Amino acid sequence: MLVLAFFVFTVLCCGCTGEQNVVVVFTSLDKEFSAPVLKRFEKETGIKVKAQYDDEAVKTVGLVNRLLQEHKSGQVQCDVFWNSETSRALFLKKRGVTQPYASPSAKDIPAAFKDPKNHWTGFAARARVLVYNTKQLTKDKLPKSIFELTEPQWKDKVGIAEPTAGTTGSHVAALAVVLGREKALDYFRKLAANGCRKYPGNSTVRDRVAQAEVLIGFTDTDDVFAGMAHGKPINQIFPDADGMGTLVIPNTVMLMAGAPNADNGKKLIDWLLRRETEAILAKADSRQIPLREGVTVPEDGVTLGDIKAMKVDISAVSDTLNKIAPVVRDILDKK
Repeated sequence: MLVLAFFVFTVLCCGCTGEQNVVVVFTSLDKEFSAPVLKRFEKETGIKVKAQYDDEAVKTVGLVNRLLQEHKSGQVQCDVFWNSETSRALFLKKRGVTQPYASPSAKDIPAAFKDPKNHWTGFAARARVLVYNTKQLTKDKLPKSIFELTEPQWKDKVGIAEPTAGTTGSHVAALAVVLGREKALDYFRKLAANGCRKYPGNSTVRDRVAQAEVLIGFTDTDDVFAGMAHGKPINQIFPDADGMGTLVIPNTVMLMAGAPNADNGKKLIDWLLRRETEAILAKADSRQIPLREGVTVPEDGVTLGDIKAMKVDISAVSDTLNKIAPVVRDILDKK
């Protein structure tokens, strides 16, 4: 299926390099959030965007595999990868799939969110949260920590997304780095024994919580904000504020090695990394979190200062991801 998908996209993009004012971008940020931004770029610059979006079931993994296939085949079609997380940005860099580009727009982005060699740059983050059903749970009944979800009162009431795709995988890997592999696996064994249900993606977790199939679940801030904007009876908790904190996951953008439209790719990267773009994403239904100080957010929005961010080595998270995620998937499947 991967080879077929790669072939289809190659056919669709045939002639991309012959067009003088085009850029090809793969993005794993949900289409409902990324497409309006890319259309705005088109309107402001006149550069035609050919976008390949992800699939909720495979999320970032599907696009990463496609980028690897392009790189190995020597038939690179993608110019820019707008990735919805960090771990697989490092993964691609280590495999030579990206090339360095120091965008002038990134000068005021904190160094913690940039690759030292300029292979990727972060912007507009999300945080891992617990989404809960506001009709079923009152604030005095809410957990303060993810570790409380293994207790009897939460039996069969918790949901989580597939850990081998999307930000759930990064969260699982981060817990393994912070807690240690065995302690993290023990946690997921207890969670599974307590009847935690696994769903295809973060938005599915949110929707099942809204429908009260489960009452609380692991997801991202953008999914919760978007659900609230559509009237779903949900809200969110930033867990472990008194302990390890929660994982903050910026979007990342990178230029592909061998990009056929590299100059336009750089223009897109510059545009995405502007303060104005962070403000656009902060005001969108997804309420993404600016990495810079001083970017205006809506009254119900979130800044980095509102969150206790988990302190974790993102390089270690990237190295751990593909080792730990399948193990956790199997634990959840065998509950």
